[in-house]
Amino acid sequence: MSADPTGRALALLSLLQSHRFWGSAELAARLDVTERTVRRDVERLRQLGYPVAATPGRYGGYRLESGAHMPPLLVDDGEAVALAVGLRYAAVAAIDGMEETSLRALTKIESLLPHRLRRRVAALHASVTPVPSPTDQDVVEPESLSVLAAACRDHELVRFDYRAGEGSDTRRLVERHRLATAGRRWYLVAWDRGRDDWRTFRLDRLACPTATGGRFPPREIPGGDAAAYVARAIGSIPRERVATLALSAGLDDLADVLQWVDHSVVEAAAGATVIQIRAEDIGRLAMTVARIALTTSVRVIEPDGLAHTVERLGTHLMHQHGP
Repeated sequence: MSADPTGRALALLSLLQSHRFWGSAELAARLDVTERTVRRDVERLRQLGYPVAATPGRYGGYRLESGAHMPPLLVDDGEAVALAVGLRYAAVAAIDGMEETSLRALTKIESLLPHRLRRRVAALHASVTPVPSPTDQDVVEPESLSVLAAACRDHELVRFDYRAGEGSDTRRLVERHRLATAGRRWYLVAWDRGRDDWRTFRLDRLACPTATGGRFPPREIPGGDAAAYVARAIGSIPRERVATLALSAGLDDLADVLQWVDHSVVEAAAGATVIQIRAEDIGRLAMTVARIALTTSVRVIEPDGLAHTVERLGTHLMHQHGP
């Protein structure tokens, strides 16, 4: 180890930033110094504002605690590249406000990288292209995400408003267990008190989550794995029927209605959009067309028979509720 006190202190800080407990003898061995030198270097870090806690005694040692201010971080080459890449793709995450914050942090990180690491990061960015969502339908409020994550951690009951895929609104009281992601979408795996069963909830369809203060004993998620449970849940809904629609509105004007529709954009232009929608059967396709028609005029391109089904649906509603 270098005799330079600054170099030793930086090496010590790098070890302590793992936030694990380090025995005094273990640190001395890793740094190739005496335990007395370790004590001096720890005191030097404290004078610089790093909150290093000490445990006295034969098996004593040191731990870096969380402080009131974020100190400078020391990272190795691999960690620096991982930070830059992670921030780049956090910028396209489905969390409201994350893009600007991530790009600001990425600019700071990349400006500090040495040339050799900057080339590695640039090569990774150049070879991977994320596919953006055509609308903001999957955006999650960061405040909601924080409430849900804290409730999962503390096993606390939470109430929230939830809008189902067909547009119905309900108020739920659930035992929150785990959060999971699938592509750009976030899901909550929870025990629904009202349904007395496990449910998955899309976070972009969830609003006003509030912790009730009530606690619950954790349950075992079916299969024991939240990610596998979500994969089974979202994969268990067959959507084999597909329809192509021409809409007389631009994509920006359709964002509110399309956020509740399983769809993909075929073509988008000023004042005109072509989409494909998916549903379990022709009846649900017709209901989706009717929902979109409340916002803009719709022309069914395919399949044959869907337009007739929509007309029958309209006629039935007219007879039920009057013109």
